[in-house]
Amino acid sequence: MGEIKEFNKKIESVVVVGLILQGQKKEVITEYLDELSFLILTAGGKEKHRFVQRLTNPDPKYFVGSGKLKEVATYVQENGIDTVVFDDELSPSQIRNIENILQAKILDRNNLILDIFASRARTANAKTQVELAQYEYLLPRLTRMWTHLERQKGGIGMKGPGEKEIETDRRVIRDKISLLKKQLKQIDKQNATQRKNRGRMIRVALVGYTNVGKSTLMNLLSKAEVFAENKLFATLDTTVRKIVIENLPFLLSDTVGFIRKLPHSLVESFKSTLDELRESDILIHVVDISHSNYEEQIETVNKTLQEVGVIDKPIIMIFNKIDQYKIPNDDENDDVETQHLTLSDMKEMWFAKENYTSIFISATKKTNIPELKQILYDKVKEIHIKKYPYNNFLY
Repeated sequence: MGEIKEFNKKIESVVVVGLILQGQKKEVITEYLDELSFLILTAGGKEKHRFVQRLTNPDPKYFVGSGKLKEVATYVQENGIDTVVFDDELSPSQIRNIENILQAKILDRNNLILDIFASRARTANAKTQVELAQYEYLLPRLTRMWTHLERQKGGIGMKGPGEKEIETDRRVIRDKISLLKKQLKQIDKQNATQRKNRGRMIRVALVGYTNVGKSTLMNLLSKAEVFAENKLFATLDTTVRKIVIENLPFLLSDTVGFIRKLPHSLVESFKSTLDELRESDILIHVVDISHSNYEEQIETVNKTLQEVGVIDKPIIMIFNKIDQYKIPNDDENDDVETQHLTLSDMKEMWFAKENYTSIFISATKKTNIPELKQILYDKVKEIHIKKYPYNNFLY
């Protein structure tokens, strides 16, 4: 990771820029930008101000209108802002045009997420996956960025007649991407071998939006210390623990949290984590019921599971953080369809869904954990009997 820059330890002052597009509500964009601000905090920055503009479509040249961008530039210059973060992916030409106006460091949401992943990667597997995603993000944006790259290669044979330095850098990055992909294939083989050696045990995988309490739940069930904190993407590497409920053992894995607008290159590079989902027998979808947009978070996770091809696996819905749930205040501007439900109403709604087994818990307060363990025991036992019919001495 030596060539890829991570965020400095000093707290950077950041301006956030977002758009309200046609058909979107201001409240939804506020939610998106609040999440972006949380990402910035996780990366080591602090939001100082945010600019929001209503447009039919993003401006192809500046993302926002030229007038709004000048307004941002004035604020940046007058307040000594380090970084400006845009809530959507910027094209290479947009980055170039915006940099010329703002004269500050420009990041989009994808770049920010990649930087967070780079700072959180601990194992060789995760570091390789993140580095691959970063280089694939960097390659089409290399114009005006090549001077920031360290010279990886040089000398004889590297520079053809009349070839510009940027072309050399493109070649270097393509070579690195190819090498990283080969390394990941080898890592995938090793991981596949490890999974095969786990024996005849049912595999259960924790999935969910980032920061919903998956690692806290893993600690509770396994009585092991898995890193957990109130920041986005606290967990990158898949952690697997052997769990025993009554006399029934099974394997529980904690996977990286999903998020809306997750860079596709990152999803692709984290194939090892996704393989853990593909080879699991049961998925535990953890939801933060106290979050105002928990239903949209469920939809984001389900879309990602569908992309991975595991949406048809048995799923247990765990609604976590019931101790933090509050009924929203009434708003005269709410749509008729928007109803502020009590926790009891939500339970009835989800319990009525035939395709889900649901339970409402608090991992930190240990509320309804015995009921959760019973559900897990029953589900694991049911699949174990089907999968290993001649290995039922456990029951």
